[in-house]
Amino acid sequence: MADISAEFLGIKSPNPFWLASAPPTDKAYNVERAFEAGWGGVVWKTLGEAGPPVVNVNGPRYGAIWGADRRLLGLNNIELITDRDLEINLKEITEVKKRWPDRAMIVSLMVPCEEEPWKKILERVAETGADGVELNFGCPHGMSERGMGSAVGQVPEYIQMVSEWCKLHSDLPVIVKLTPNITDVRYPARAAKAGGADAVSLINTINSIVSIDLDNMAPNPTIDGKGTHGGYCGPAVKPIALNMVGEIARDPETVGMPISGIGGITTWRDAAEYIALGCGNVQVCTAAMTYGFKIVQEMMAGLSNWMDEKGYASIEDFRGMAMPNVTDWQYLNLNYVTKAKINQDLCIKCGRCHIACEDTSHQAITNLVDGKRRFEVIDEECVGCNLCVNVCPVEDCITMEQLHEGVDPRTKQPVDQPYANWTTHPNNPSVKEAAE
Repeated sequence: MADISAEFLGIKSPNPFWLASAPPTDKAYNVERAFEAGWGGVVWKTLGEAGPPVVNVNGPRYGAIWGADRRLLGLNNIELITDRDLEINLKEITEVKKRWPDRAMIVSLMVPCEEEPWKKILERVAETGADGVELNFGCPHGMSERGMGSAVGQVPEYIQMVSEWCKLHSDLPVIVKLTPNITDVRYPARAAKAGGADAVSLINTINSIVSIDLDNMAPNPTIDGKGTHGGYCGPAVKPIALNMVGEIARDPETVGMPISGIGGITTWRDAAEYIALGCGNVQVCTAAMTYGFKIVQEMMAGLSNWMDEKGYASIEDFRGMAMPNVTDWQYLNLNYVTKAKINQDLCIKCGRCHIACEDTSHQAITNLVDGKRRFEVIDEECVGCNLCVNVCPVEDCITMEQLHEGVDPRTKQPVDQPYANWTTHPNNPSVKEAAE
């Protein structure tokens, strides 16, 4: 069987599935239940000490976005960092780590941007036997109004400065948790590296208001008639997170920097995608909050079975394999031509492909053939956009087929044209200008 154990910054865990810093890692009871269920590690919910007391709302803390079957797609939360006493947290971390020495124990931290508070809390955490610290530079609500969380993560100079303090005052591995609420995530990642941080984790939650209660005329969740922006997570954020992970993994200034992937991980396949982009492990929150801790058992079994099928002996065998295929648009092969094909045996004649193409695309799918309701692709009009594939309710009913030779029936151009990407494409204005 495949070995799904992981090693991240020298920290070993029996699998790459860690629980992210969040309500599920707020206390020993939760963390021990997680370890009993099989989780490879946890990032203990963010600890703080200096500054005003942390007081959470005594009311709704979550807003949600559901799919048509009420499957949870996105979760918004307005909960702050831990409101439990620092001494209690440190005591529990020490005890849990002693009982579970083979599991990764990372402690998330957030204090004001002053060197002394960071020095003080790092010393306390080191005494617990924890394996490392994660600097919470990502929370977009509540704490950011106090000059912490994403208020720090949006300023690369602050990230570098605090990272330097942490490396100066602690021997523990330092992971910087990045906010997605920024124009270009590469800059904070570069700052973390410049500050000596050992790794980055991303993404933290996305600033959001998930809905408006039209009876109370206030954002959800609503607290006594008012609401606020919160942090958005869950399956819906995965595409955003994957892109940001990819941007850091292929940035020449941060390439090779260890990454812990976070964002919408619900299945083993999600985890495998992050690892294929170079992540050394993954962190999960919303899936555990939706389905409970035992979901990790499905993740472990699924990942192991897939690795066996592919012949991967360890996660290092496929980690980062997708990165060479992540590129900029201008380097895509414009000689590559595909056409949609509809399997008439699977077609249920719902007409969604036709109306989507007719109204919003290239009028490349018929709805009548010889006076009968039948949907077929008109090759001469099909541009291979695959919109029809994505709106079809029947899996594999519509597929995209590559043209390997001959002439593209729409453009009348040979498939094997002498240009490979936009840089040399004759429609590129700079190429046109040079030719003229």
